Amino acid sequence: MVIRNLPRQDASATTDVCAIGNAIVDVIAECDEAFLEAQGITKGGMTLIDEQQAAALYKKMGPAIEMSGGAAANTAAGIASLGGTPSYIGKVKNDQFGIVFCHDMKSSGVEFLTSALQEGPATAQCLILVTPDAQRSMNTYLGACVDLFPEDIDVALVQKAQVTYLEGYLFDKPKAQEAFYLAAKTVHEAKRCLALSLSDTFCVDRHRDGFLKLVRDEVDFLIGNEMELISLYQTSSFDEAMEKARQQCSIVVGTRSEKGAVIVSGEETHIIQAEKAESVLDTTGAGDLFAAGFLYGVTHGHDLETSGRLGAIAASEIISHYGPRPQRELKAYVQEKKIKI
Repeated sequence: MVIRNLPRQDASATTDVCAIGNAIVDVIAECDEAFLEAQGITKGGMTLIDEQQAAALYKKMGPAIEMSGGAAANTAAGIASLGGTPSYIGKVKNDQFGIVFCHDMKSSGVEFLTSALQEGPATAQCLILVTPDAQRSMNTYLGACVDLFPEDIDVALVQKAQVTYLEGYLFDKPKAQEAFYLAAKTVHEAKRCLALSLSDTFCVDRHRDGFLKLVRDEVDFLIGNEMELISLYQTSSFDEAMEKARQQCSIVVGTRSEKGAVIVSGEETHIIQAEKAESVLDTTGAGDLFAAGFLYGVTHGHDLETSGRLGAIAASEIISHYGPRPQRELKAYVQEKKIKI
């Protein structure tokens, strides 16, 4: 069994988490099943589209909510809402959506210093269609966000964070993969922890060998949902996938929607019950906010069970409204649940 780093309190670690991922503006609209079928959209999944397809779909969508998103960015915003100190590395263009993204990150309490592209593809957009059962179907134009190169990795930000959190969605272009490995090298030289989110089965299927190598050689914390973990290890069951991951990482978090989550570390296994939400309107960002609560917990000295509970509470807030960012202060929301943070 490979057990590397666990979070430790260190005066030189002045921030909790440095999140690295695709900087995207989300456009969220309601639709029915018939609309998805008419547009040829796979329900509940993520489909990559080009700029022309994004423009065409945007015109056909109903009234929409537009806000900054991106999985790792959502996690960073959630950590800030819990009272943590996150930073973020991601690429936007110096255009209208890029300016909005920068403003949203900084105003939410996230340190964001990555320089914007001055020319080239536009800031990325994710067109999210939400059906009445709260399932979200994502259609993503990646634009500028995939042009994150090794030189964009702010070594100082990584060095001062207890945990650096990599978003699997970004693991596509060779230069982005180089950026991941530079971040990993920096993390381990600084004796910090590296976390990876698998992000989507699409990512896992596309980059299975690369992900397996990254997990085996570099990753301390692995975070994924049930289907992502099964896909990564090509097992017939969630339990089998978790056991394989347990052999490679210090901590593994497997989320299971309404079934809650399972967290394993060494010989420990923790079953985390899902937190009852006031309502379920949109599952966009649920996994991102579970990661936020969990990473906040482990970087603030909480045990794995409490950290998982924080993740479940944060996820329950996010699914009660549209959009992937908290609409209430998560710190106060957690305290209402009688958890001291």
